[in-house]
Amino acid sequence: MLLTIAGGGALGAVARYGLGRVWSTPAASFPATTLAVNLVGCLLLGFLLTLLTERFPPATHLRAFACIGVLGSFTTFSAFAVETDLLLETGRVGPAAAYLGATLVGGLFATAMGMFSARSVAPGAVRR
Repeated sequence: MLLTIAGGGALGAVARYGLGRVWSTPAASFPATTLAVNLVGCLLLGFLLTLLTERFPPATHLRAFACIGVLGSFTTFSAFAVETDLLLETGRVGPAAAYLGATLVGGLFATAMGMFSARSVAPGAVRR
């Protein structure tokens, strides 16, 4: 199981790094890249976890690979915390508050949309 998670983590980390290189955000500016990555990660996590737990419950290795490994390393709470702190340190309270709000509310909304989408494409899923 650890190798499964590590393999997924390697893929997610490389994808996150590559996206950061293609769409970089200057220091102390609004961290749009991290926000987008985390919102996409929430959407995908809501979709995959719902699909894999409700439609394919015994898929524990796939769930560990995709959700813990790939998406766990693709999304980044630590960057979110550091970037929020940098905005606050530079006196940009408004953008920091917007970033916090967009991440929290947007993340919950994206997760709910992912769950809704999974249930729409797999209507025969067993709900617990």
